[in-house]
Amino acid sequence: MRAKPGVSIWRADHLPGTKKGAGNQNLDIVLLLSTLYYLYLIFNRITVTLTTISRRDWVNQAIEIIEADFNRSADTHLVKLNWPVFDCVDIYLKDESTHPTGSLKHRLARSLFLYALCNGWINQDTPVIESSSGSTAVSEAYFAALIGVPFIAVMPKSISCEKIEKIKFYGGECHFVDSSAQIYQAAENLAVELDGHYIDQFTYAERATDWRGNNNIAESIFEQISKEPHCVPHWIVMSAGTGGTSATLGRYIRYQKFSTRLCVADPENSVFYDYYNNADRSLKIEKGSLIEGIGRPRVEPSFMPDIIDRMEKIPDAASIACLSILETRLKRKCGGSTGTNLFATLKLASEMQIASQCGSIVTLICDAGERYLDTYYNPQWLKSNNINTAPYMQKLAELESGNMNALFNNTENQNIT
Repeated sequence: MRAKPGVSIWRADHLPGTKKGAGNQNLDIVLLLSTLYYLYLIFNRITVTLTTISRRDWVNQAIEIIEADFNRSADTHLVKLNWPVFDCVDIYLKDESTHPTGSLKHRLARSLFLYALCNGWINQDTPVIESSSGSTAVSEAYFAALIGVPFIAVMPKSISCEKIEKIKFYGGECHFVDSSAQIYQAAENLAVELDGHYIDQFTYAERATDWRGNNNIAESIFEQISKEPHCVPHWIVMSAGTGGTSATLGRYIRYQKFSTRLCVADPENSVFYDYYNNADRSLKIEKGSLIEGIGRPRVEPSFMPDIIDRMEKIPDAASIACLSILETRLKRKCGGSTGTNLFATLKLASEMQIASQCGSIVTLICDAGERYLDTYYNPQWLKSNNINTAPYMQKLAELESGNMNALFNNTENQNIT
């Protein structure tokens, strides 16, 4: 008998102590053992094949669930912000707070889960671990619950209570560390300990999203503004957390050959602004940003400085002062990063107005302010963190009265760049 590759055929004369011509009883035993062994090999191969098919089927189903969720979702609105003193500059806010999980990070979380599933990193029993300042973890907890896998967020203890409750609401767990600088290693260690997958937004944000289109945020912005008077924005303003959204915006602008320029706003206690100016990737700081979701204590792998046209360093007090302006004009509360975006936007609009340059600027409402009632909207928290918004409220009031130089320091260059 000719053996199949990888399968041994037992014969009586192969067994120790058995010789040709042995009694029929011995031969029957040997043939039975040979048959059982052969069946075992076949069963083992079938089991391995079925397991592989089962895993693939589960991944296919998980992708279908995420795609179906996307198909049920509407696009976010592009809100025009009326600011009468800018008579030739139109300002628009892409309202990302209306996603199911309430923030811009919903897009990122969807992309990260699809990226991990298609790379074979997440299966039906894989715990998913993330290092986060909160909003990404909320969105990832949502998608983990959607496909039925465990989720653990590694976060600094300073995260707002509202975000913690949201993560728990979606079935996620929270693992706390003392500072933002500690979240990376703690997440890696936890993934190893639990034999899970560290989904790592800070590394994969810029590559998980299809920057050429496929309904990314950049494509959405340009489609929504296409019927406006200034249908190609002069500026798009975005703050950076992972750097993934600014990478998508910058790449899409270049891929579509638009004249739009990209400005990235950076809060205090973040290294992105300094890295943009001196290219020192080793930059690190111990203290984390008080503006949750943006600003990092190290240069993240997804931050792409070469596709950014300009960066602005925005004081935390200026960011939080802008929240009061937005609440007055929109009759709603916004998160701190939206204030950072708006202050940079108003500076650019002032420059354009001074130069009699007409056009549009688009920025983002990253999330809603209800997540920050115990921080940015809490006078006691502001006092304990030495944040005095009064000087910037005065500057914004001067701007509203028509002083286009109100937001600039004496040393700042006010010329169009």
